[in-house]
Amino acid sequence: MIHTAYIGIGSNEGDSFEIVEQAIHEIHEQIGSVVAISPIYMSAAIGFSGPEFLNAVIKVHTFYEPLHVLGCLLSLEAEYGRVRDVSGGYSSRTLDLDVLLFNDQHINVPELIVPHPRMHERLFVLLPLSDVYDAQQIPGINESINQLISKCRDQQIHKTAKQIHLPVQKLAKEHLRYLVVEGNIGAGKSSLSARLAADYNGKQVLERFADNPFLPKFYDDPQRYAFPLEMSFLADRYRQLMEDLLQVDLFSDFIVADYYILKSVIFANVNLNEDEFRLYKTLFDIMYKEIPKPDLYVYLYRSTESLLQNIKKRGREYEQNIEASYLEKINAGYVAFLKSESQMRVLVIDVSELDFVENQRDYLQIVDQIADAIAQ
Repeated sequence: MIHTAYIGIGSNEGDSFEIVEQAIHEIHEQIGSVVAISPIYMSAAIGFSGPEFLNAVIKVHTFYEPLHVLGCLLSLEAEYGRVRDVSGGYSSRTLDLDVLLFNDQHINVPELIVPHPRMHERLFVLLPLSDVYDAQQIPGINESINQLISKCRDQQIHKTAKQIHLPVQKLAKEHLRYLVVEGNIGAGKSSLSARLAADYNGKQVLERFADNPFLPKFYDDPQRYAFPLEMSFLADRYRQLMEDLLQVDLFSDFIVADYYILKSVIFANVNLNEDEFRLYKTLFDIMYKEIPKPDLYVYLYRSTESLLQNIKKRGREYEQNIEASYLEKINAGYVAFLKSESQMRVLVIDVSELDFVENQRDYLQIVDQIADAIAQ
């Protein structure tokens, strides 16, 4: 699950702007994708005499849970020489990082309270938060950001001209309307497409495999249920892609799908007998002419061992008896397709040793490859 965290950043020791900028890049590489950065504000020290603070708030997409995020932030503070005062007193600091909001969760444990218990008292939190926060009300407070700002008596703050650019590598969206992420069973198609859609304002199109009544039956009795399974998948994929690709979405910049219609032929060629496949292919060829081609087709390659590990980890009961030989047949079908494909731009990424869900740097490595391929 992709979480949205809002993190407050402050500094009043050393080169504060450089420290804030570097901290944002570290958060992007370690914790999650920084998708929005507020302007930089300057505020007077409160509760003690010291230099003015630079403050900002960032919006982060992350797969990590709140306490893990907090642990990473505390480690990052320590790297910059920050030692938190256990008494809770105010003092100058090289780097101050706080989890302000985490989804719409209410968290109250010894290590962390969310929403941040004093955020409504501080303009140096509320003003930058208002620049990046989308919702109408703060969870648990039931007031809007603007209402909280109007009530706040802390007025010693002003917006600076300083700006920090997003560290996330931009996709050349003028060249990208339709992106496909495919791979074998357990390759991570849905997870990657979900992250790309969230980070780059895309519309995610997911294969509706869970709604197919033939899928569990097929894994129990492949010979009997292969043909109705493949025909039902073909009909549903065709209908879904035609609806989503031809419909204008004013709120998304592009479409990212975790499958392409050619997947139907690859799986059908493995699952059907010769006569069934001949009939199937005749119908498929008629449908395929109508489907728009993606601007980029990304194939996630995983070793069979890695696929089996992922299948076991995600725990879908009807998948647990999938054999390595079946996955290898599917992979062979994809390899044959990729070698012969000449009408689409294709990018093959070996993700066998990558974990783009639990490891942010692995995810960014994949994003860089996709961005480079789109820009070519």
